[in-house]
Amino acid sequence: MIIIGIDTGGTFTDFIFKKEGEWGVYKLLSSPENPALAVFEGIEYIIGNKPANITHGSTVATNAILEKKGAKTALIINRGFEDIIDIGRQNRKRLYDLYYKKNPPLVPQSLRYGVKCRINSDGHVVEDIDISQVKDVISKLKEKGVESVAVCFLFSFLNNEHEKVVGDLLEKEKIHFCLSSEILPEFREYERVSTTVINAYVSPKMDKYIKYIKDNLAPGSKLRIMQSNGGVISAEMAMKESVRTILSGPAGGVVGAFEIGKMAGFSKLITFDMGGTSTDVSLIDGELPLTVESEIDGFPVKVPIIHIHTVGAGGGSIAYKDEGGALRVGPISAGADPGPICYGKGMDITVTDANLYLGRLIPDYFLGGNMKLHKDRLDPYFERLARKFNISEIELAEGILQVANANMERAIRVISVEKGYNPSEFTLISFGGAGGMHAVFLAKLLSIPRVLIPKNPGILSAIGMILSDIIKDYSKTVMIKEETTFDYIDSLFDELRNTAIKDLLNEGVSKENISLDLYLDMRYCGQSYEIIVPFNKDYKDTFHKEHERLYGYANYDKPVEIVNIRLRAKGKMEKPVFEKRTQKTDKISDKAIIDKTEAFFDGKKINTMIFNRDYLQYGNKIEGPAIIVEYSSTTVVPPESLIEIDEYGNLLITI
Repeated sequence: MIIIGIDTGGTFTDFIFKKEGEWGVYKLLSSPENPALAVFEGIEYIIGNKPANITHGSTVATNAILEKKGAKTALIINRGFEDIIDIGRQNRKRLYDLYYKKNPPLVPQSLRYGVKCRINSDGHVVEDIDISQVKDVISKLKEKGVESVAVCFLFSFLNNEHEKVVGDLLEKEKIHFCLSSEILPEFREYERVSTTVINAYVSPKMDKYIKYIKDNLAPGSKLRIMQSNGGVISAEMAMKESVRTILSGPAGGVVGAFEIGKMAGFSKLITFDMGGTSTDVSLIDGELPLTVESEIDGFPVKVPIIHIHTVGAGGGSIAYKDEGGALRVGPISAGADPGPICYGKGMDITVTDANLYLGRLIPDYFLGGNMKLHKDRLDPYFERLARKFNISEIELAEGILQVANANMERAIRVISVEKGYNPSEFTLISFGGAGGMHAVFLAKLLSIPRVLIPKNPGILSAIGMILSDIIKDYSKTVMIKEETTFDYIDSLFDELRNTAIKDLLNEGVSKENISLDLYLDMRYCGQSYEIIVPFNKDYKDTFHKEHERLYGYANYDKPVEIVNIRLRAKGKMEKPVFEKRTQKTDKISDKAIIDKTEAFFDGKKINTMIFNRDYLQYGNKIEGPAIIVEYSSTTVVPPESLIEIDEYGNLLITI
């Protein structure tokens, strides 16, 4: 059957597909008003109305939160705790901003309902639930046209009896609901409520989107959805637990980078994914970096997510003069419509326009020559903005790129230097449609010795989706403070093991392809936050060493506490095999040499060779300056850099 991976981005929707034994790629402008339109346009172009196995990364859940366009959601909680999502935590994001205001909660006060019931910290019922009061609340929900309900009671992660009662009553009335004991059975009330509310808020919209796609696919097609944790799940599970898909697109890119980096022989990677709207960066030190302390638009999301840091810097980021007279770039983006000036409709200078103005983007080869760039439109806009700064147009264009690079450099420092890692020990793996034009410049700023750019970098997030396994994460709060045995802790995982195996078998995974990884959330007694460590015989020693790496000290005499247990279940999927070249040659094919152009570097106009990446061969070496063009991206290699093609066709650039 035909295999397709689809990544919906803010500017482009990307496809990778395999039909008749051959791999192909395709990009087209996204359709922000209805993301599914671009998805179906691409599918129709690739295969018409034939069945296919499709893995899709979607921004529907993310956009629903950012644009506040989710379902009309209510919250049912213990009486007296209705305002927990308003109160949150005491920490202030911007300490000295006198005008700072938190984003208003996704559930307004008028849709929060407290009911009489209470389970204590031992999981025992101390006050029975008032059924008549719950029925009155449901009547009010129907009167107000509520579309979805989040149900979250104190200590339901120990005993979910009361949540199930409310869930059964809501189900009888055919009202969509989410129970916190199913979405996140862990302690920390605010984070559990926030995660459950987000799931309730986005699930109806995701449900509608996925059903629309499924109903319009050819009969016999199979649809899976990319999760934020680096794995895929069935469309049905994604509709139920949509909170797990919030960063699915960027997660696909990190998975793709991890797999390709391993093939190329690099296990320490900094991923750099620069698209049209934003840039996502992540640090891989031998394994995918997971976190349970993410936020979206200021709201905590406590499900496992690949640790990705995002900044508003992309090819479509708009340059402007701020109130203080400084040149700023982003976070506002021109998006897919109207797009950069050179796309034909835009009126604001973007990073893409600056690259084109400096001769670093080749109009005839953009998207394989399938999309026209209007370089002739740039001059009046650059003249007008350059006059505001009293500089030349070339200085303006280079300044725009320097500001954008500085924004992205700061993002990489957040995930590396600020976490105790030295960037010079890593390889920068660059992808996204705009990544190749900035990667080498960023590597120089950060003293990173090499840059790896895989084939088809502009669609690597889509590639990562078809390289992903089925992954499901499970957790449970246990709060073990006293000394205990390895076997006792191991026995606590039995319930999670049974659930995980059952769920993966239902996903169509055979038993021999299922693997289970066990983890513990640990901390020193008295601490407020935990570290996730693998569960094995040496789990205590592992915790001390990880604590020392992160915080500079370890206290081997202080008692430790196990807060949560975690299980990650993987169902191995059939994955594409990448061709490894065996014949090495220094000679560059005549077909690979396209032309010569004049590009600006450090204010100087320099003769620069243009190469077609499709014809570069294993062993070819090119000294910068050079511009490498391919269908999904352009790579700019400044002077004093050397490119070598490896056996998988990756560009390995040394600084």
